[in-house]
Amino acid sequence: MTVDRDAFRRYDAAALNAQYIARDAVPAFGAYAKRWQEQSAKAAEDLPCQLDIAYGESAAERLDIFPALDGGPAPVLVFYHGGYWRSTDKSWYRFLARPFVERGVTVVFPDYGLCPAVTMDTISEQCRRSFEWVWRNAASFGGDEARVFVSGHSAGGQIAGMLLAADWSGLGSVSGFPIKGVTAVSGLFDLEPIRLTSLNDDLGMDAGAARRNSPVDRPLPAKMPPVIAAVGALESDEFHRQSRLYADHVEAAGGDCVLLDVSGHHHYSILDAMANPRHPLGKMVLEQIGVA
Repeated sequence: MTVDRDAFRRYDAAALNAQYIARDAVPAFGAYAKRWQEQSAKAAEDLPCQLDIAYGESAAERLDIFPALDGGPAPVLVFYHGGYWRSTDKSWYRFLARPFVERGVTVVFPDYGLCPAVTMDTISEQCRRSFEWVWRNAASFGGDEARVFVSGHSAGGQIAGMLLAADWSGLGSVSGFPIKGVTAVSGLFDLEPIRLTSLNDDLGMDAGAARRNSPVDRPLPAKMPPVIAAVGALESDEFHRQSRLYADHVEAAGGDCVLLDVSGHHHYSILDAMANPRHPLGKMVLEQIGVA
């Protein structure tokens, strides 16, 4: 059954805000953020890593590299953080590296500029540059350019979707399409409803910008890698609709998308599921990479 793209229009402004502003729906957000940052600081102390490597000219265009513990060439997982394109940074999410590097995966965390200092179009271009930098330089940090995967949470899910739809023909890859798999966790793929919330006070999107930056409005490659679209069972109806909409988009283009409803998890705890190799979500990501 095709997902109704206009279903969000039944909400008034207050109800649409309630659907999308996840922090208001999870009073414990502060505790999650504190734990993530503590665990991330510990990961940077415990694990070999290269922090704040420049991939572009602006101060925001930096990334962190956590090499696989058993050496390389290793598959590479590139993770784009959330925060509604207006808050948080890569340093919050370094905790996600540990379960992957321990299983032979190199993890890269790019940063990007935040609204309103930059536009959504700028963020999309920065993230495209970050992925290209990772792909071109994979061998320099023990990665395998033939096995580079993209993931992201919330706003990072939108970034992952935009990267899948990007034109990579100029890379001249000898290994085919450069992205070998995508995992979008609690992603946002149609930005028109976001434009109608108070979040847009910072994002500054008009209808054209929302459309340009909506993965569901971007054509997909003829031969695309497998996609996972995961959403927490406790998330709002709109977050569920967003993931279903994207799964439909991928499948309509001839791709393979697993739509995973993650039982018992909300918008923030779902990252614990991704970081747990024994959880169905964490296991699925490892299986996609080929190291489960």
